[in-house]
Amino acid sequence: MSAVLEVRNLHVSVEDKEILRGVNLTVKQGEIHALMGPNGSGKSTLANAMMGHPNYDITDGQIMFKGVDILELGPDERSRMGLFLAFQYPVAIPCVTVANFLRTAINSRRKAKDSEDKGIPIPEFRKLLKEKMSALDMSHDVAARYLNDGFSGGEKKRAEILQLATLEPDVAVLDETDSGLDIDALKVVAEGVNRLVGPGLGVLVITHYQRLLSYIVPQYVHVMFEGRIVESGGADLAEKLEELGYEWIRDAHSE
Repeated sequence: MSAVLEVRNLHVSVEDKEILRGVNLTVKQGEIHALMGPNGSGKSTLANAMMGHPNYDITDGQIMFKGVDILELGPDERSRMGLFLAFQYPVAIPCVTVANFLRTAINSRRKAKDSEDKGIPIPEFRKLLKEKMSALDMSHDVAARYLNDGFSGGEKKRAEILQLATLEPDVAVLDETDSGLDIDALKVVAEGVNRLVGPGLGVLVITHYQRLLSYIVPQYVHVMFEGRIVESGGADLAEKLEELGYEWIRDAHSE
């Protein structure tokens, strides 16, 4: 049975200001969805609420994952269930190497499934990490660098895709992965995502612009405006937004 992430009538407030006002969205394992919308429409709020950020107050609705309402679960529990978030602005973690970070994450998941698990053996982990990095055309030297410390924007986003490849979640939310990337870095990151998509991975790509969707082609496109999803369609909807901008959305859905 495929994993399903389902958002039902979600209302979210930040500092007593309502940001999301009844969002409904379903992403199934194996599907690629894109969520678009102008600045301030609530896209990143939805991503953070899905992963359980403590600054976002859920005032109504549900977030179901694999048939479980995950609102009472912490971010770590959601992650261990198979939900993944690639951040818009990945943070640097000095003194923690990429390899140590990923091995700790893998062991945390294994421990959650079996309290007696001793963790992934180092030789097995090294082999796994090298395979994943080679598949993404990443230099193996990155494994010894401190996570995101001194990384360029493109390197940070590629490190996020490496985490995605290594942790093998069921559903991944990519929050403005194209933010701050030049066209060459964008292509590299998109190619990494495309190598991972398939029956075992559902993806929600959050973006302002259609350019990313020229490389990661979605089956479904949703448009968020003023805290709600107001339009849904196929890839042609993203092309319409590229051509016409968001003015027609404002004209049709402003209250």
